[in-house]
Amino acid sequence: MPLAAHSALLAAAVAIVAAVSLLVPPPFRFSFPWTPRDHRFADMVLTSATIYTADPARPFADAMAVRDGRVLRIGTYQSVKELKGRHTRELNLSGNVVLPGFIDSHVHFIEGGLQLARVPLRGVRSKDDFIARVKEAVTVISQLNKSGSSLRVMLFLVLAFAKALYQYFLDLLSEQISILGSGFSEEVGTTMFGEVTSLLLLGWMIYHLKILYVWLSRMDGHMGVANSLAMKIAGIDKNTNDPIGGTIMRTTKGEPTGLLVDTAMKLIFDVIQKVSNRERKEALLRASRHALMRGVTTVVDVGSYFPGVSDEKTWQDFSDIYKWAHSMEKMIIRVCLFFPMPTWSRVSDLIDENGRSLSQWIHLGGVKAFLDGSVGSSSALFHEPYEGDPGNYGLQVTDMDTLLNRTLESDKSGLQVAIHAIGDKANDMLLDMVDMVVNLNGVKDRRFRIEHAQHLAPGAANRFGKHGLIASVQPDHLLDDATSAGNKIGSERAERSSYTFRSLLTGGAQLAFGSDWPVSDINPLQAIQTAMFRKPPGWEVPWIPAECLTLDESLKAHTISAAYACFLDHVVGSLSEGKYADFVVLPSRSWDEFSTDVPGKVLATYVSGKQAYP
Repeated sequence: MPLAAHSALLAAAVAIVAAVSLLVPPPFRFSFPWTPRDHRFADMVLTSATIYTADPARPFADAMAVRDGRVLRIGTYQSVKELKGRHTRELNLSGNVVLPGFIDSHVHFIEGGLQLARVPLRGVRSKDDFIARVKEAVTVISQLNKSGSSLRVMLFLVLAFAKALYQYFLDLLSEQISILGSGFSEEVGTTMFGEVTSLLLLGWMIYHLKILYVWLSRMDGHMGVANSLAMKIAGIDKNTNDPIGGTIMRTTKGEPTGLLVDTAMKLIFDVIQKVSNRERKEALLRASRHALMRGVTTVVDVGSYFPGVSDEKTWQDFSDIYKWAHSMEKMIIRVCLFFPMPTWSRVSDLIDENGRSLSQWIHLGGVKAFLDGSVGSSSALFHEPYEGDPGNYGLQVTDMDTLLNRTLESDKSGLQVAIHAIGDKANDMLLDMVDMVVNLNGVKDRRFRIEHAQHLAPGAANRFGKHGLIASVQPDHLLDDATSAGNKIGSERAERSSYTFRSLLTGGAQLAFGSDWPVSDINPLQAIQTAMFRKPPGWEVPWIPAECLTLDESLKAHTISAAYACFLDHVVGSLSEGKYADFVVLPSRSWDEFSTDVPGKVLATYVSGKQAYP
């Protein structure tokens, strides 16, 4: 058939089908299951907004067009209105402030999700508060369970256990006062342990299994307390030696008190009941919803890896939880994953096989290691001893030769390296080591991260800029440490060395804000306020006012600088054309209102241009 005749026949067929469809009554009329989309237009347009972009090329805008989950155009309404089509959704914000989605640069994400289902004891100050928290949690559960009689028995047992546990804490801590001479008060003692491992679970064990071993982890993960049965099962007695990088706290007679610091916790972990895959999957989803509620659209998950914890735990979270969520399309927040440094070769192989991004949701960051412990556990490593404990300078939890060799190999393999350092000596040792790595492996864009950088010796902040180091810091930690750090290392040292954000920026560091959740809650808006004003609750004046940051500096540390700190600045961190349309809408109706009164919550969170909260 000639080409012209073929074309005429095809056109006639199309005309006949169209005519027939018009003659058929509407309820029976044939329709296509989809409507072709015109790719000239946006899926959504934000208008009448006050948009802070975190992009120095265009710091502010009042309109933004989104298509296929990415920013199509941003600027004035005149510049984006031509992208409005018949199917474009318009979101008129009437002046509300819009920010890029927040990035939390340091979380233990699944652990945080697990904590959300446990009894929250943060801020407990008395026995009545302690018991009331447990009672409240059980009451909530009882409302969801029809088996009232069984739960009443459980409630009785849990409350009895709570009373006994509270007294056990006080007895234990009073003994520690005489040993350490650190002056724990009853208030500090009960607060010290933060959120306690699920009392409900332990109560259930009492009722059903008729046995009870107790392990309570301090909120920062660097110290825990075991009861006598747990120590007996673990084989801990007065003949047990302190492991390298850890301490078994003892009485004056050499008997273990139950307090285990840093790598000493490994002695007890094998007897702790493991959390099921189902619970960990639920924890990931719970954590994701909690983060989105706070305006966080990307997290850097440094894993369930602490001194004394098996390297495999983080890998199990990756294989059993994150890969499951990815395959089941349940990921609703972006994650950048770091793995234990001893497993650097496995991380390198994983990236070689898959690239650095498994999808838009899961990114492979690098490796993490520890150099010291924490101030609260008296295990952060300092040049000078702790107050009232002249022989204690803290703990070096990793041998420097081992740390250097693993860092060199990780760096050669192209992995980003993140190392925990809190005390001033630990940070100085790490800065010296970075000099050696650069000398041996050469200059490149490695974005070496120091996690916490909490206490710095004079001049140390200026060394961060030499190699473009990332200071991954947690502003909200200072709300507690403003009071407690002076007790630990002396007021003069604390005020000279603590949370030196302004000095780090001046020294050329890249600041990346995070929460260290669940040590502190995910709450970027509060962290921004803390960095700006440095006023703990009840304080009238800032703690170390010279280290306060501006609003712009604080916002960037939770957005574009945080994205840079994990090599994701090409896709997130600012509202720029081509990047993912991750953003938050605030209740503030103007920039002046926002800058003078940072709100405590977000109105809505969008991920890839779709509303994810509420």
